[in-house]
Amino acid sequence: MNAWLQLLDTAGAVLVLLGAAICLLGVIGMLRLPDVLSRSHAATKPQTLGMILVLAGVALRLRTGMDLATLALIGFFQMLTSPVASHLVARSAYRTGQVDHDELLFDELDEQLTNGNKK
Repeated sequence: MNAWLQLLDTAGAVLVLLGAAICLLGVIGMLRLPDVLSRSHAATKPQTLGMILVLAGVALRLRTGMDLATLALIGFFQMLTSPVASHLVARSAYRTGQVDHDELLFDELDEQLTNGNKK
């Protein structure tokens, strides 16, 4: 094994560990944060970044065309579905009254819903 491949393997391992640590912070945030909107944020932002770092680390380790294509598809579909699912969970929590409106700095959705109901 030459030095270049050893460097790629080391960088891949560092990216996997960093991505796993960021995902762990997201899980801790989901357990510790008080309300649905905060937990939704903790479930989406760090998990997506951590997943990208883990996939990049695995891609540096595998280095074959079929594996890279599979990892690209995994990343694409995870980035497509995770934020959308989190948005839908937060929106349904808002509509069912599980959000404390006093804690919100801006409540733009309330204006949209009340204007929509007047028409």
